[in-house]
Amino acid sequence: MATALPLDEMRALHEGWCDLWRGDFARAEEILDPGFVVHQARPDGSDSRAVTGPARLLPEIEQTMAAFGGIDITVDVGPVVDGDLIAARWTMRATNTGGIPHATAPVGTGIAFSGHDILRVRDGRFLEYWTCTDILDGLTQLGAVAGPNGPTRG
Repeated sequence: MATALPLDEMRALHEGWCDLWRGDFARAEEILDPGFVVHQARPDGSDSRAVTGPARLLPEIEQTMAAFGGIDITVDVGPVVDGDLIAARWTMRATNTGGIPHATAPVGTGIAFSGHDILRVRDGRFLEYWTCTDILDGLTQLGAVAGPNGPTRG
């Protein structure tokens, strides 16, 4: 079992993680283990663990950046470090660029939604990632869901 990094190094590693989500991929190979695994419920039912390493995460970040403009991600709580785990709660604020299917909100509409991340570190790199994102809140703000939380579509 690898020894946990000192607290300041774990926090610096988390800042590198935040940089990835802000579109700075310069350190991706350095901070993401080649076997990096995402544990995430996928809306399309696909296996989030089928692809590993930077090749798994970076396209997802790029898709997020393509769907939204003016992305600003803030860490609201954390990072909380316990052994080889880092946890944080974050909020993403962005504007609709028209890239979300079924969205009825005008391009330029501002949205905000939050999520929680838990990351496992091994040998100074991220090895595993669990996320719980309230994307339903964001989709509701864009008018992209039907029912009590969004517009009804015919």
